[in-house]
Amino acid sequence: MGPRGITVNSVAPGIVDTDVNAGWLRGNPRARAHAASLAALGRVAEPEDIVAFLASDDARWVTGRVIDATGGAGL
Repeated sequence: MGPRGITVNSVAPGIVDTDVNAGWLRGNPRARAHAASLAALGRVAEPEDIVAFLASDDARWVTGRVIDATGGAGL
């Protein structure tokens, strides 16, 4: 894909506030606080936190990578 200027990357996200996690994360302050405590950044990710960089021109030189987007979980 490189000769066509197409980058190929994957993302390994942590806990993200999406519809998939809504059942246990939204409306449950204790669960949200626990999830936030797992990340070094101290919060739960929003979808735009995950894709904004790779979708931008700033990432045009990044390819063939697995991007850890866990907010530092486990550090």
